[in-house]
Amino acid sequence: MLNKRLIFVMIALLFASLMYANTFTDTTVSWMEAKGLNPILIVLIISMLPIIELRGAIPVAILIFKMNWLEASVICIIGNMIPVPFILLLMTWFFRTISKYSVGKRFTEWLFARTRHKGKIIEKYEAIGLTAFVGIPLPGTGAWTGAFAANIFGLKFWKSILCIFLGVIGAAVIMTTLSVMGSLALG
Repeated sequence: MLNKRLIFVMIALLFASLMYANTFTDTTVSWMEAKGLNPILIVLIISMLPIIELRGAIPVAILIFKMNWLEASVICIIGNMIPVPFILLLMTWFFRTISKYSVGKRFTEWLFARTRHKGKIIEKYEAIGLTAFVGIPLPGTGAWTGAFAANIFGLKFWKSILCIFLGVIGAAVIMTTLSVMGSLALG
């Protein structure tokens, strides 16, 4: 059983992750609203974006657009999963191509080192580690980073898709719960 201090730290980290992407999220949502996009489309799009992903999209859907929690969760899960197969399928080709240039090579080396550092749990526990890595909504984790890590650590395509999907569902449960609690607290 988790003790109270650990629960407090976990909640604090979740709110910190929301603050991390908050400015980017606010700017993106404001820009899309100004273009006249439907709130459902806005939520779907921002849940597909790196950095924001589902972690930022669910609070936007529930707290800003006042969507039903189930509708918000389903839209965000779908949106968060859309880029994953493309990342898994095209990552090797993309990084091999940009590594032909010095700037691309430096970026690739930096990203791979960062992912290997953050992905130690994936390397050690593979499928369970990937699911947990994606499912815990902290800065630097999520479907995008999970897909990079799965590719870097050589996990199979369909196994990676399943683990990332399960992690995204876990993150959705956490973020939906926190967002609904926030909505209830705001009245």
